[in-house]
Amino acid sequence: AATAPRVPSTALALQNFDMNYSLRFGEAWPSVRISLLSEQKYGALVNGFADVDHVAQELELVNAADFVSKSLQKVQHLQEGSVVEPAAREQSAPQEAPSEHQAAKLPPLSALVTPNIKCYTFPRGDITRFRSARPDVLGIFNYYLLDAASLLPVLALNIKPGDLVLDLCAAPGGKTLAILQTGLCGHLAANDISISRTKRLHQVLNSYVPKQVKETVCITSWDGRNWAELESGSFHKVLVDVPCTTDRHSVMEEDNNIFHKRRSKERQMLPMLQLQLLVAGILATMPGGEVVYSTCSLSQLQNEYVVERAIEIAETEYNIGTQVKDLSYFRTLFQNTFSFSSDCRLGELVLPHLTANFGPMYFCKLRRA
Repeated sequence: AATAPRVPSTALALQNFDMNYSLRFGEAWPSVRISLLSEQKYGALVNGFADVDHVAQELELVNAADFVSKSLQKVQHLQEGSVVEPAAREQSAPQEAPSEHQAAKLPPLSALVTPNIKCYTFPRGDITRFRSARPDVLGIFNYYLLDAASLLPVLALNIKPGDLVLDLCAAPGGKTLAILQTGLCGHLAANDISISRTKRLHQVLNSYVPKQVKETVCITSWDGRNWAELESGSFHKVLVDVPCTTDRHSVMEEDNNIFHKRRSKERQMLPMLQLQLLVAGILATMPGGEVVYSTCSLSQLQNEYVVERAIEIAETEYNIGTQVKDLSYFRTLFQNTFSFSSDCRLGELVLPHLTANFGPMYFCKLRRA
């Protein structure tokens, strides 16, 4: 045993995914697989606390575009200029621009996502890399590089002016920073159980947010599963971006790999941890408030099944009703940027694709009765 070759964690992860995801995705799996094993595509989240106009000009000069405003403007144009008969519905091909009918079926843009978040991406098929962000004269970095699909759960929160917001598993801080970019929070609580990861969260906010703004964020290192013991029914919006198998990382990086043999027990317990965190998020939400659950995994066991079980537990153990909100309009809004799965029972799933190599990113929105 001492001389047997050690199987890399990345290889174990790929073996696991080949066994499970080939059944889940069928003929689509080889395409998703090669995308997972290829270089990830990034987006540049513009820092609204820096010189936004200057940053936007720099990014546009290298042929990047703000996928959020671009999508919203296109839909708004179609909504304002089209009158479509209900009987004229047609199925549009994947990755096409929103049809007039799709746009007409969408609710008002103000009810969809906040337009304040700006994130630049390169066109589909363009694998240009953004250069590293630079600090301005005040020491604030101009943009934050992240998987652009990770913004979708934040956009799904659709934060309104004065909302009390909880980011239950906040570190390393990309989504927390995106929440702050909306400029709409009445209060933001950012929590992560890991003290070392919370330090990373502090570093991100120190680099991107003015001191007076950071001081308005309550950063804690509690066990998120017990959050209801601290603040129950207190928040308008709660983001539950749970620890998961981080599929892309698992097949690409040995460091901190959840498929390491010593972490097999931890990996097996992930769905239980995710379930406990989502239930805690539901309990932390005030009646009428909303929870967005997200992972960067393709696993139904960590995605839809966790949501279904959490809904059941909230009802049976806490007498709390929850309603799954339809997020299919995200496919209409952002299909020119991301490749979406067409068969999620609950929520939406961004699939890695060589022409748009973001994700995986699963997100589902619940409204508490």
